[in-house]
Amino acid sequence: MNDRIRTDIAHNARVWNYWLGGKDNYPVDRAVGDQVTSFHPSIGAVARADRAFLGRVVTHLAAEAGVRQFLDIGTGLPTADNTHEVAQRVAPESRIVYVDNDPIVLTHARALLTSSPEGVTEYVDADAHDPERIIRAAAGTLDFTRPVAVLMLGILNFVIDGDKARSIVRTVMDAVPSGSYLALTHPTYDADLGGEANVAAMEFWNANATPPITARGRAEFASFLDGLDLLEPGIVSCARWRAPEAAEVAQFGAVGRKP
Repeated sequence: MNDRIRTDIAHNARVWNYWLGGKDNYPVDRAVGDQVTSFHPSIGAVARADRAFLGRVVTHLAAEAGVRQFLDIGTGLPTADNTHEVAQRVAPESRIVYVDNDPIVLTHARALLTSSPEGVTEYVDADAHDPERIIRAAAGTLDFTRPVAVLMLGILNFVIDGDKARSIVRTVMDAVPSGSYLALTHPTYDADLGGEANVAAMEFWNANATPPITARGRAEFASFLDGLDLLEPGIVSCARWRAPEAAEVAQFGAVGRKP
């Protein structure tokens, strides 16, 4: 697996780790991260807001909605308060499957993402572009006859084609039963959230790092949630999902329930 690790080009999982204050990154990641920050000074706040959104969503779904199964697609490098830690703090019997295809993420996940004795934590090495493989692999750990919370935080922005991104969501959500949930975050160019800064930042990213990224407007983001019942407060800056006093960031967040 380690022959897939490239240290000559910045990679999203490692740059994101850098923005979150982690140490699992290389000089090229820090250099590109600093350059992106020069275009988009609040990008570190976006990373932190996205992480805080994860914590609030998983806590709500475990504590209030009674969800005991989580499928986290696009895990990224482990930091503090990972999905299984948040869920198993509420319900130690929770079962979590992490999905990513970066070899550094895989190495760290196997070492660090250890379950509570009562629950299960598993890792699937798969690409978000192959949802059928994800479902097949996750079925070894999760019971798809019972509700599953699907997390796709900051991952559909790496699926450049909008129809493909919608197809990925539909394939995954078709595999889970009524009462399941989908949590999404996604960067935007929309000016009302300060998204103009994403234009130059993403142009630089796509020329200097991997994988390529795109932002989307509110209507296209909403299309990923078609057929689901949105939880309050609907589609908002991820920073403000059930944290109304927080400063907005240029990243949508929403949670929908499959009826």
